[in-house]
Amino acid sequence: METNIPFLDVANLNVHYGGIHALRDINMQIAKGEIASVIGANGAGKSTLLKTISGVKTFTSGSIKFKGIQLPKESFQVVKQGVTLVPEGRRIFGPLSVKENLQLGAYSRSDSVHIAHRMDEVFNLFPVLKERINQPGGTLSGGEQQMLAIGRALMSDPQLLLLDEPSLGLAPLIIDLVLDTIVKLNKETGLTILLVEQNATLALEISHHSFVLETGAIKMRGTGSELLDDPRVKESYLGVTSQ
Repeated sequence: METNIPFLDVANLNVHYGGIHALRDINMQIAKGEIASVIGANGAGKSTLLKTISGVKTFTSGSIKFKGIQLPKESFQVVKQGVTLVPEGRRIFGPLSVKENLQLGAYSRSDSVHIAHRMDEVFNLFPVLKERINQPGGTLSGGEQQMLAIGRALMSDPQLLLLDEPSLGLAPLIIDLVLDTIVKLNKETGLTILLVEQNATLALEISHHSFVLETGAIKMRGTGSELLDDPRVKESYLGVTSQ
């Protein structure tokens, strides 16, 4: 019976910023073990959606269930339930070392052996972080900071990883590395991932399912390949004009 329960189930979700209706009746379901993405123009509400799921932003009405259970409203409790956000712009702690940033990611855990094991896994995923282990996070390159932000999130041992614009401001080679890592995490560990990404082509290419968000509402949904081939998506988000 449990297999019929969506891993993440967002139902009739509404979010306001004062008088602004930022998210309108959002309904989306994500299955365990898949990569799902949300694409849309700037200001469509993509980041607001991830912030709301992770407990950073309060919603007005609706529900957010994870494995059939309503998620807590406090962000630190959401992390304890297995849902972790990698925020837009990395938001690492610049004065702290790479190691200290990673240790903060594991604040919800108390098993030192497990924490050390998770840190080794992060270093295997991003070897450059091990080389920079005692270096202040603020002195890392943009790509290295993104790796650190993902690594910090992985330290909490998430079951659902929320990624907000992971390719933003990165060089093309680093974007490829970050996206390859996302796919690797999904394939090798079964980690479920919800990705918000301005680069719609890259997002759709790696997604099992995707949602198109416009002015706070979901206007289209389908598999990544279906939306890649959809003329409306091509023209509006992929920069391909119809002949």
